[in-house]
Amino acid sequence: MSKTALPLDGIRVIEFCHMIMGPSCGLILGDLGADVIKVEPTPNGDNTRRLAGSGSGFFSAFNRNKRSIALDLKSQEGMAIAHKLLASADVMTENFRPGAMDKLGLGYAGASKINPRLIYVSLKGFLSGPYSSRAALDEIAQMMGGLAYMTGPPGRPLRAGASVVDMLGGMFGAIGVQAALREREKTGRGQAVTSALFEGSVWLVAQHMLQYAITGKAARPMPERISAWGIYDVFDCSDGQLFVGVVTDTQWKTFCDAFGFADMWTDETLSTNNKRVEARLTLIPRLRDIFKQWTKADLEAKVAAAGLPYAPITPPHELYDDPHLKESGAFLPVNLPDGRISQIPALPFEMDGRRFGVRRQVPGIGEQGGEVLSDIGFSNKEIAALIERGIVGAPDAHAIKAAE
Repeated sequence: MSKTALPLDGIRVIEFCHMIMGPSCGLILGDLGADVIKVEPTPNGDNTRRLAGSGSGFFSAFNRNKRSIALDLKSQEGMAIAHKLLASADVMTENFRPGAMDKLGLGYAGASKINPRLIYVSLKGFLSGPYSSRAALDEIAQMMGGLAYMTGPPGRPLRAGASVVDMLGGMFGAIGVQAALREREKTGRGQAVTSALFEGSVWLVAQHMLQYAITGKAARPMPERISAWGIYDVFDCSDGQLFVGVVTDTQWKTFCDAFGFADMWTDETLSTNNKRVEARLTLIPRLRDIFKQWTKADLEAKVAAAGLPYAPITPPHELYDDPHLKESGAFLPVNLPDGRISQIPALPFEMDGRRFGVRRQVPGIGEQGGEVLSDIGFSNKEIAALIERGIVGAPDAHAIKAAE
């Protein structure tokens, strides 16, 4: 455990969340130093632990730096424990379907009576309005919020290649928490914070909405868009692909000098970026014919030496070998469900050159249950009885010792 003070040291978060949106909010708060207590159902824990296929990485990706307690919330004693947790907390997060927490008595109205200073974060499909009671998922928000339309070719809406709206919702939830904590310093009161998938997706396409407002022309899906830049494309090489961008007139001169394109440099129809955009139908095919004769390594070396924007096309699994990520401290250790240790990206920002790391590995189901109960005033004897009766599940070493 690091002894270095972290920004959210001393803040306790009670997390009633599953899947990605809610856990990603808790992940950010936990990485920044908050004590995040994940409440899971006993005996089997969060169902996200058991997802297969594209969901197999969800739990390990979004649940480090948390403590787990497994509770039977259908029991009176389990609910009493939940109430004691909330009384001890600064923040509560939940991302269940609309109304689910209210039925348990753990909606904002109930929780704020237990703890008026509580910041209550709901991570939902929609903010207040006609859609607020609808169920939603990341993909639903992308489809109806304009993102899938912009990503796929015409007539073939396509979700982004990661759960970007879920994670964006978690990020805005964490931003809301920090703003609400600041307000609480002035007022002494907590408040309800809501972050939503649909509005997050709409926020991502704001530039395309304003394109229509300014030009009167609807934005075309990205595969058929009219680019803002003359050269801004993926080019085939003899043995691979490389993205190259030339986005200023200064870069255009550098580009022409690097490749010996004297005729292009003197061509008045290519002299400005806007003219190059108009000439893309002839300019880009000409460059494609030239670059497909280059190897990827040679083309990359040429544009890198010239200082031009470029990028290889990298599948996610190859990022483990990226030299910048490996040498810059961008990876953190993460335990996998089968006990192996792998690596996962850290939060993508620095503070005074500091990256935020792992204080606690991804917990087992209820792994810190006894520890958490002890923190809120339960004796060893009481903890042992709760475990024996199944009110609290999957005890950690502290609780096992107490049970003995």
